[in-house]
Amino acid sequence: QVQLVESGGGLVQAGGSLRLSCAASGRILKINSMGWYRQAPGKQRELVARITSRGSTNYADSVKGRFTISRDNAKNTVYLQMNSLKPEDTAVYTCNADFWVPSGSFESSWGQGTQVTVSS
Repeated sequence: QVQLVESGGGLVQAGGSLRLSCAASGRILKINSMGWYRQAPGKQRELVARITSRGSTNYADSVKGRFTISRDNAKNTVYLQMNSLKPEDTAVYTCNADFWVPSGSFESSWGQGTQVTVSS
């Protein structure tokens, strides 16, 4: 069983910064891509940023230039550095990973989510 554990959420004033972390553990052979998604109240979950095992990234237009995704393959960990935060960034941020397990299957797993609240 694979677990994703997020940390780093919290309350911050507009213009501030937060850094989210997500560590994957369990029977993982190799992680393919990892990403962050968010869901605000009354809205659908949306992709924030994603990074492949080779370091290729893609971002939602709303966070380009403000957020940076990175990963430590040795630690099976993905990070999201969030700068110049805006009240509209308030949401539950959830980590996702696609990976191969020892049996050869390709699977996906989600974290529990961490709340990010940006006050104006």
